[in-house]
Amino acid sequence: MTDLTSAPGLRWGLFGAARIARALIPAIHESGGTVAIVGVRDPASEHARRFADEWQIPEIASYQDVVDADIDAVYNPLPNHLHLPWSAAAMRAGKHVLTEKPLSLDAHEARQLADVAAETGRVSLEAFAYRFQPHVERLRQIVQGGELGTLRSYQASYGFTLSNPDDFRWLPEMGGGALFDVGCYPVNLMRLLLGEPQGVQAQARWTPQGVDLGLSAALDYRGPNSTPNDTGALASVNCAFDWVGTPRLALYGTAGSLEMEQPFESNSAFRQMTLTLLLNGQAEQFAPSNGYARMVGHFQRAARGEEALLYPPDDAVKQARVLDALFESARTGQRVELPGV
Repeated sequence: MTDLTSAPGLRWGLFGAARIARALIPAIHESGGTVAIVGVRDPASEHARRFADEWQIPEIASYQDVVDADIDAVYNPLPNHLHLPWSAAAMRAGKHVLTEKPLSLDAHEARQLADVAAETGRVSLEAFAYRFQPHVERLRQIVQGGELGTLRSYQASYGFTLSNPDDFRWLPEMGGGALFDVGCYPVNLMRLLLGEPQGVQAQARWTPQGVDLGLSAALDYRGPNSTPNDTGALASVNCAFDWVGTPRLALYGTAGSLEMEQPFESNSAFRQMTLTLLLNGQAEQFAPSNGYARMVGHFQRAARGEEALLYPPDDAVKQARVLDALFESARTGQRVELPGV
């Protein structure tokens, strides 16, 4: 294995030739790492050869070959149901693992991955790249610094039109659905800004196959012992696979308000997009930035022991518990409590 205390970057392997890997490979290069191997279902396929040629990856192999390779880290963007088995296998083989969101199909699986990370001493990170963008740090500063007063309302939405009928995101057995794919972002940012909710109430529109085509939820930050003078905050999260619109965030507090489009943007540098935050109507702008590169850089430094992991495995377990509660509420029509989450 490469000496993680002195290497400027890590030697990486990829599970699959997924489209999202096209964002991660440049980020790995920018952060001083190299991609040594890509594992695919069919190493002899034309698609795999073209992918490896395009990104100058020297070896095309199987998933197991990536687990067994002499590399330091693995990126796992496989369909959601394959996150647990292959990320766990990679950590048990001594690799640090960056797993695409959602980390797992439920909190039980997330707990299993957290346990494997603890047992092996490997770094496990859920790949929410947007969290590493400068505007997210500013959002946290505004909310936690009290610039909005006491926060009363969080509203966030993320949706798009998924038109490919063969996409795995339509399949329940592979972890499909809008909440897993895009709704997890508003939930994750909500948790960053407000902490963990006490209860959720959700409703969904279901496809005939049984995945959520769209989901809307109210999440309660009023504690069970709250008084009329301590009403807490309410969060609203909306997501869908059949929308045309722009992801949005709105926060309302006792002393101000904040609005933002594209709050979940992970690579504004690629799109040459300047993000704008409106704080009480006053614009604050953020220059184009590559959250993927920032995330990979942090991951590599954490793997080398140079800094603490900002979002440890227990954070992914808490994220999964909220998603579990939202699915349960949407299926039963009942409020679901999250005591001590």
